[in-house]
Amino acid sequence: MRIFTQKVTLLIALITLLIGPAGAGCVKKGASGKPSNVDYYTCTMHPSVKSQDPKGKCPICGMDLVPVMKKAGSEAKAETSPQMQGMKESGEKQSGQTQGMEGTPGMPGMKPGGETQGAQTREFVVPVERQQQIGVTYAKVSRKPLHHTIRSVGMVVPDKGRHWQFVSRVDGYVQKLDVKSPGEIVEKDAPLLSIYSPDLLTSEREFVQLLRMRDDAKSKEARATPERLIQSAKQRLHLWNVTDEQIAELQKTRNPQENLTLLSPFRGVVQSVPVEQGKSVKIGDLLVEVADLSVVWVWAEFYENELPMLQVGQKIDITTKSYPGAKFEGTISLINPFLDEAKRTAKVRIDIPNPDFKLRPGMYVNAELAMDMGEGLTIPVSAVMPTGARNVAFVNKGGGKLEPRIIQLGSKYGESYEVQSGLREGEQVVASANFLIDAESKVQQALNEFEPSPSPNESPVKP
Repeated sequence: MRIFTQKVTLLIALITLLIGPAGAGCVKKGASGKPSNVDYYTCTMHPSVKSQDPKGKCPICGMDLVPVMKKAGSEAKAETSPQMQGMKESGEKQSGQTQGMEGTPGMPGMKPGGETQGAQTREFVVPVERQQQIGVTYAKVSRKPLHHTIRSVGMVVPDKGRHWQFVSRVDGYVQKLDVKSPGEIVEKDAPLLSIYSPDLLTSEREFVQLLRMRDDAKSKEARATPERLIQSAKQRLHLWNVTDEQIAELQKTRNPQENLTLLSPFRGVVQSVPVEQGKSVKIGDLLVEVADLSVVWVWAEFYENELPMLQVGQKIDITTKSYPGAKFEGTISLINPFLDEAKRTAKVRIDIPNPDFKLRPGMYVNAELAMDMGEGLTIPVSAVMPTGARNVAFVNKGGGKLEPRIIQLGSKYGESYEVQSGLREGEQVVASANFLIDAESKVQQALNEFEPSPSPNESPVKP
């Protein structure tokens, strides 16, 4: 019996030794399974993925799955994978920054229900001593008259209506040149040159004979035919540059002239004399060119955005380096509607009185048109910081406080911008070191992101 008892005891001991490791393994395996407070595991980048395996990975991106805890009314993520740890820390920083700004007057605060409190503002502080170090200056938003000036350059050219070219209308010879070279000033009806033409002499003799036939006629019917022929002869002489005064003199003296003298039609300047004395000329040859410079044109070019401001009849000032300090008043007489496709400009003709012939053809001049554009709120150009599609100005709130303000600008007038919205009259804006102020605000924002966020049960510390 004792032997049987020993055998049973030994068998139980062996069974215990065999079952012990297996039971420990089962306990360890159960400890590594899904905890009871975990609902399921999911991917932070793909929430549609759900798994019960705590060591599973996302089949889409391969990231470690994170547990979703069982909680009444909502699901909360308890852990994050190593890949998402940085994203979680960044979110905590932003949350801490928001909680830290809840105590600042005027900054947006979040209630537990998700409602915002307070009006939104973006004020930041740059100490006055720091502003002095970086050279900050201020300008006042003021209302003042707006004056706009359009400037252009142009070239002086002769008036086409006061420019005359004498062309030979008969075959002949240059008998005498009364003007020898370009640049000579000639008075009205002054002789320019004389042409000998056999055809012209023949026409004058026929004209004289017709006059005598009319005078010798005894009856009215007999004088009708010579009178009709006299009118035809006069017309022919007109076509050959014979003036009415010269024809009247021929009627009076009845003495045909061998030479035709060309007279200047106005007071002007000889532009060119392409013929020589004694040289033969044919019909159509240029004899002499005279320009009346008492009125000249200036062709100036203006950009297409400036054309709506121009009107025919506007007065415009003309200056030139040849006469420092002198201004010539011109009048816009024509705006060419056709634009230069390459330069995006249109030519404008300006008429300028030039009684002393000071303005000469080919001279470069400056055209300046000043216009009164009314009144408006203005700030200096240096007070505007462009940020692409928007313009920003820093408003001085006193005590080193600055507020970035988005503003709507109008046109630029000299060194000022017209402000359409965003600022009020009397406010002060930063007029220099704008980019340094902007950099200072970004540095402060970066430093605030490093401040630890308060716990949920901890209220913000008010100064």
